[in-house]
Amino acid sequence: MAETKNRICIIGGGPAGLACAVYLEKKGYTDYVIYEKLGKVGGKAYSPRIEANGESRTFETGAIMGAITYHAVSEMEEFGGYYHKGPDFKKGEPNMRREYRSVTGEKIEPFNPKVDKSLKKTIGLIKLKMQFKKLKKLMETKYAGYDCYGHIGIAGGRYSGISKIVKNAEGTNAGEAFPNYIKGENPNLKDLALPFKEFCELNKVPEVQRIWIAPYTSFGYGFFDEIPAAYVLKYLDMTTAAEFVGLRLWTWQDGTQEIYESVNRKLMHPALLNTEVVRVERTDGKVNVTTKPSDGGETTETFDKLIVTTPLDWFARYADASDEEKALFSKIVHEKYVDFIARFEEDKGPVISGYIFENMEPRRLGHAMVYYHRWEDFGKNCPCTVYALRNHTGDPDVPYEKTLELMKEDVEKALGFPIKEVLYAQESYYCPHVAPEDYKAGWYDRLEALQGQNNTYYAGEILSFGDMEDTCAASKDIIGRFF
Repeated sequence: MAETKNRICIIGGGPAGLACAVYLEKKGYTDYVIYEKLGKVGGKAYSPRIEANGESRTFETGAIMGAITYHAVSEMEEFGGYYHKGPDFKKGEPNMRREYRSVTGEKIEPFNPKVDKSLKKTIGLIKLKMQFKKLKKLMETKYAGYDCYGHIGIAGGRYSGISKIVKNAEGTNAGEAFPNYIKGENPNLKDLALPFKEFCELNKVPEVQRIWIAPYTSFGYGFFDEIPAAYVLKYLDMTTAAEFVGLRLWTWQDGTQEIYESVNRKLMHPALLNTEVVRVERTDGKVNVTTKPSDGGETTETFDKLIVTTPLDWFARYADASDEEKALFSKIVHEKYVDFIARFEEDKGPVISGYIFENMEPRRLGHAMVYYHRWEDFGKNCPCTVYALRNHTGDPDVPYEKTLELMKEDVEKALGFPIKEVLYAQESYYCPHVAPEDYKAGWYDRLEALQGQNNTYYAGEILSFGDMEDTCAASKDIIGRFF
């Protein structure tokens, strides 16, 4: 019980930092501080309000959707008292309808065997269905243990973490309720260090990439020839992938940001906003944290323990990072994901969200991959968020301004939706991860060995995956094991 008296510093007021605070409170800790550099909580779960059709409604610029597999997010909902909509959406609720288009704007039906019938298409869809079933079986047998949060031990053929299985959910085996900790050995799990493209080829299921690419690459998580399969399959485990295909998804009426705003309002100690951590010094069993509010001078506070939820590759910029921390964190890479919210000429915008598969390839870097039409009842007068990736391993980055230019051309000239104005544009630090060779070399086990050294613990996106569910679950795991 004495440990619950420790004073704890949490750096970052995104989903990971707020989740750490929630789980600390549940374990009896009361003396903690959350420092957040920005003037808001929620991190990339940012949902600005925009006037459209005479109403003020939220639009998404980061996180968009959830599913039945979002156990940790459900706990955040319960704590904050703010809940999702769907999967049966009512009029006036944001939903996840979609269509597919070619790079020249034509509507296409890649998964509908009744439209544009051909022997080639029919054979292709049969192969896709068979390979999806094969992969599902492989993940349950050959790769048993893959479906837990986090990456500890995978490079060595082991697994350890909180199971992601949903009890009695469609497409899954019955399992224990969240959180069910599982642990074991399976040498085949080493294959998850391979790029997802190679993993699929190894297991003779290359067609399944057609299913995974829309909720993965277009959502800003990178390309299948560069991303270890572990990231793809732990984020889009077989159940989550099936939920996406079946459009059995969740959205939030006031945006995903409100999940974390609601949590923050209920915390004993809400995040201190506009407060940047500028220095961390760990000496004599204590952690000295120096902060600089946007409207004042520097202040130093002393803590017993430190939890870092912000990008670890930035840690050495302000902290007394050890050589091992510097070496390890320098291996982290991230995606450069660009999005903007566009308002269209009256009655000339899209009426549904759209995916452009041809732009989800490295050769089309910088082009619009997806546009999100959030409010069905707004019809052609709904502003939409448009997304693109501008980096790929081995290729030069497409400059940010050039990416915006390409995206606008895609929307206006190819898709035929004339833009009246761009309301908001940004580039995000997205999906921190390590390359296949570093994953294979045991990067995550080295990170695990650092947990607790110098009274410092590492959480955040890199621990599991860069979506809000895996990020919150990683916080649950860290607090559960170390506090």
